[in-house]
Amino acid sequence: MFDSIKIAFQYITPKHLISRIVGKLAAAEAGGLTTALIKLFIKQYKVNMAEAERENPADYASFNEFFTRPLKDDARIICPNEQDLAMPVDGAMSQSGDIKHDSIFQAKGHDYSLTTLLGGKPELAAPFKNGKFATVYLAPKDYHRIHMPMDGQLTDMVYVPGDLFSVNPLTARRVPGLFARNERVVAIFNTPKGKMAMVLVGATIVASIETVWAGTVSPPVGKNVVHWQYPSEGEEAVFLKKGDELGRFKLGSTIVACFEPDMVELADYSAGDDTRLGDVFATLTQ
Repeated sequence: MFDSIKIAFQYITPKHLISRIVGKLAAAEAGGLTTALIKLFIKQYKVNMAEAERENPADYASFNEFFTRPLKDDARIICPNEQDLAMPVDGAMSQSGDIKHDSIFQAKGHDYSLTTLLGGKPELAAPFKNGKFATVYLAPKDYHRIHMPMDGQLTDMVYVPGDLFSVNPLTARRVPGLFARNERVVAIFNTPKGKMAMVLVGATIVASIETVWAGTVSPPVGKNVVHWQYPSEGEEAVFLKKGDELGRFKLGSTIVACFEPDMVELADYSAGDDTRLGDVFATLTQ
């Protein structure tokens, strides 16, 4: 009963307005007040600051700076085997498995459209039909930068406007098409073994989604799908190596990774299993 009330409340709250207000507060440099908020957050969510490049909460000028904190160089090891893809984020596995033609499994009783996830663009979705997917949820305590599972050349980025439901496990079980209805940023890469899509999904109080090549993508892009294409050569070309930072969330969310058919075999994660940046995410099948 209480879970149903929480979900119903999400439908009626002004999620975009709340998220933008929280974003402004999180960006504020309020001295002692900011430090006190960071300390409270660390205590509440049991954040492991021993892994952070800057362990002292007072060293962060804003909450956003703390939330997107870099880790120490040796805090994560990127799996070295060339056949292995690296887990792109710290978090928890939501779901993973086969893309059944254009359908991705969200939770019991809920599937959603691959094409819708990728911005309603059939030409971008076509290579991934009958491929593999993995959805990973980032909790508030987690490291909130996203890294590359394998080497890749960026070909397309799509901003997709949408809602801002929470993306926690409860909402994933109760809100149909959650990841294909929330605001998101889609990045498509050519890799040496096929195409890879990395989808950064927004959520309630996510202040912004950033990529390393474009900076802040959302907000304030707007109410229309926006599609950018990138060259393979020249100053605007974007090539990232396995383990390189791809982007970051300010205040948490979810990533969905998609791969072409017969490209990878996903590692044996069950729903709810913890994930750790750099561990084996998948293995190339060719």
